[in-house]
Parts: sequence; structure tokens; C-alpha cells
Amino acid sequence: MKFKVLLIVVFVLLISSCALRDSAPSNVRLDANQIRDAIPANEPFSRYGNPESYEVMGKTYRVLKSNQGFVQKGDASWYGTKFHGKKTSSGEDYDMYAMTAAHKTLPLPTYVEVKHLDNGKKVIVKVNDRGPFHDGRIIDLSYAAATKLGIAGTGTGRVEIRAINTSGLDLNTSAVVVPSAVQPSGKIHVQVAAFKLSEKAEQVATELRDKRFQSVRVYEGKSDGKKMYRVRIGPIPNMDLAYRVLKNLNNIGHNTASVLLD
Repeated sequence: MKFKVLLIVVFVLLISSCALRDSAPSNVRLDANQIRDAIPANEPFSRYGNPESYEVMGKTYRVLKSNQGFVQKGDASWYGTKFHGKKTSSGEDYDMYAMTAAHKTLPLPTYVEVKHLDNGKKVIVKVNDRGPFHDGRIIDLSYAAATKLGIAGTGTGRVEIRAINTSGLDLNTSAVVVPSAVQPSGKIHVQVAAFKLSEKAEQVATELRDKRFQSVRVYEGKSDGKKMYRVRIGPIPNMDLAYRVLKNLNNIGHNTASVLLD
């Protein structure tokens, strides 16, 4: 009975989120270039956020048992100050400055890549809430995610979302082997770090190879007219494997590593 009551309270809050006007924070302006994507992790499904089905405004929604291979196109919207600090459907507090989102049927949590179909920008968010319940809208982004994707000002944008398979993430080891026979035309890399000195870059690359990371290379380039040496892993054949590599890099202290899409 307590479980059912909690679900009812959660979805009443969600209905209110659809009916009331939301807004951006008046005293904070985020720099889209400084916002980091959510880092996918292999998390257990929420105890409260995944009923078999639920009803909102007379319509029944059935929660998916799996997110494997999920792809969807439609409009994205966002929510901000009105629900900042309030409980999401998964039981977590909503943080408009975190890279999160709401979806009607994906199991909670699910990590998804969201691509803006008009400007080509991509973000990674953690889906931990339910909504939006407007026709045509498929995902409700946090204020931070909307800012990074370029829709905070317009309110909505055409997007494609793809679920990221996190079931293969090994959270108990710091070593991962990237297949050496990757596709030569791959355009996904994980950048570990960048250095002004080639010797430092080569040192880090060697350390990674010693930890059984493969396809580690040092790329020479320029930044503000000065030479920079970037340590990268790849190309990597798919996003799932890229985020598996990223997670393992974080586990051994490379917290500034990031996924690059050429």
C-alpha cells in the first residue's frame, strides 16, 4: 500500500510539471562549453521508478523491461527551477544543474545519448524521471543538459535519443582491453589528457599500455598557436565501448578524460 501511495504522489507531481510554466534560474548563467556529460554506470533499476505501467491524464504508459537497442526521434523540452530539489520518479532529488532527463517509458535509470538534429550537438544524460506528457515530446532535459544541447533558449528542439548499454561496464577493475582490430573509419576516441611536452604525453601513454589499454596513441596538434600533445585511445567502434573505456580511466584517476566525436 505504501508503495502504491508513493507512486501516486510521484505521478501527481509529474502531472503538475506538465501543467505549470517552468523557468531558468535568474541569477545563474551556465557556460555550455564547461558542462560535462553524465558518465554512464552500471546501476540497478530504481525500486520505485519502474512500475509495470502507470496512468497520467487518462493515458496508460507501460515501462520497458530493457533499454537495449532503444532509439527514438521527436521533440525535446526541458524543466528547471520549479522542480529543482524535488523528488524525481526514481527517488533522487531533481538537480537542474546535473545532466539528467525524464522519459515516459525507459527503465530508470537509463543513460542515453541525445543528438540535436538541427545543430548536430550531442549530450549524454541519465534518465531518472518520468515525463514529458505533451504530445510529440519524447524527453524532458535538465536545464544544464538543455543548455549544452542548445535548446535552453528555444524551449524545444528536434532530437534523436539512443540508449547506452551499460551492462558491460566492469566497476571492479581498472583495466580494460580495447579491441586492436577496430574499424579504421571509426570516429570515436577517448581523450585521456593533453600536454605541452611530448615526453609527458608519451609517459602517460606508456603507463596506459602497461595497464593493458590498447590503441593508445599520442597526437600532435596546436592550441592557440602552441604545440600540444594529446593522449587518445581509439578509434573505438561504438559509444558503449567508449564509455566503458572512460569509466575505467576515471577509476584510475584520469578524471578529465572525455569522449570525442569527430
